[in-house]
Amino acid sequence: AATREEAAEAGDIVVVTVPLGALDDIPVEPLKGKTVIDTSNYYEQRDGFIDKLDKRQITTSQILQDRVPEAKVVKAFNNINFAHLGELARPAGDGQRTSLVIAGNDAEAKKQVSEFLDSIGYGTYDAGDLSEGWRFDNGQPAYGKPYIQPSRGRGPGPPRHGG
Repeated sequence: AATREEAAEAGDIVVVTVPLGALDDIPVEPLKGKTVIDTSNYYEQRDGFIDKLDKRQITTSQILQDRVPEAKVVKAFNNINFAHLGELARPAGDGQRTSLVIAGNDAEAKKQVSEFLDSIGYGTYDAGDLSEGWRFDNGQPAYGKPYIQPSRGRGPGPPRHGG
């Protein structure tokens, strides 16, 4: 157990998994210069109606990036159910390996997150900048659907830009 500040200081990569209403409680100072993996999702029933998110004028990860401007935010883990994380991990080169979608504005941070994902058994599909994170948000085709479905072979491919 640790405080928010201690957790933020502890690693080179910090995962933020909180409801949107708790983003204001994220400590800013200890995240300066760090790679921050954002797993936030917008659920109107939990978070209340947020016009800018509904109109896709901003993404959840952009809201976090605005909160911690000196951190390097990368959206990840949004296209996989937490229960599948242990089940679908596979070594590189395995034909049944699943890829997770990421988005971020900092190329080095995305590389760092991709290397981390590889180390835990996942490939990476880069959707682009944080502004593209809506493509694998709640309600979108890539949200919560693994790309490899063990019982039926290959599932749908990663999201296409512009579609």
